[in-house]
Amino acid sequence: MNSLSIAVAVAALVASSGLIGLILQRVLPESYTSDRSRDMIGGVVGLTTLLLALVLGLLIWTAYGVTTLQQNGLQTIAARSLEFDLEMRHYGREADPARSLLRRDLDWALEQFWGDGTANADAYEASYKVMGDMNVFFDSLDPKQPAQQNLLSAARANYGFIGEQRLLMSLQATTPVSWPLIYTVTAWSCMLFFGMGLLSRLGVLPLIMMLAGAAAISSAIFLILEFNRPYTGAFRVSPEPLEQAIVQLGLPSASTDAKK
Repeated sequence: MNSLSIAVAVAALVASSGLIGLILQRVLPESYTSDRSRDMIGGVVGLTTLLLALVLGLLIWTAYGVTTLQQNGLQTIAARSLEFDLEMRHYGREADPARSLLRRDLDWALEQFWGDGTANADAYEASYKVMGDMNVFFDSLDPKQPAQQNLLSAARANYGFIGEQRLLMSLQATTPVSWPLIYTVTAWSCMLFFGMGLLSRLGVLPLIMMLAGAAAISSAIFLILEFNRPYTGAFRVSPEPLEQAIVQLGLPSASTDAKK
């Protein structure tokens, strides 16, 4: 089921619970909803409201953090790629193959994060191959000057960081949403609306507010589920930083050659 279907199902469950509470309040003897009974019902409703607000807020913030973390990671990879590009340009024309290898690696990164399941598997294999090719190429370089040695060392460090960051982002992106928490929040919401139904009287305005509350709960669930899908959800991370880095890596190093 997709996020929208799950959110609609949650809204239906919550609204049904509230409607059952309203109907029971109307058909039960008055002694069941007297002042002393209402005190207990109100206490449980207040406790459930507090728990629901805390957990829903925590889930939304945590899920939003997943998307934000992925976006920051992509921007960091793009920035390190541009540094790598500049270092290899200043090293000399013999370092141009390293720029081509990194460009190919970033192309596979796009497939890894925004492609389908098959593309993800292919991207992993291709990235490992590129990492091996890059290390072999670094070893083949023979820096003649201290400046070139420093540039090569910095390029190695940047490329190592890029690979580590990609691996970390891949692991973070595959962390699923905590379904037991989603089930618990849904159960608490149903309990809350059932209790509020017992404390209210069946009428047009209570029904409207009940539907509005159920829609609010379902929208929160929708946000949680979508934020946990940073590359395929409604609030997907933009690939623009990587695309800009790929374009820059594809430019010829004519300016450096002219400087020489």
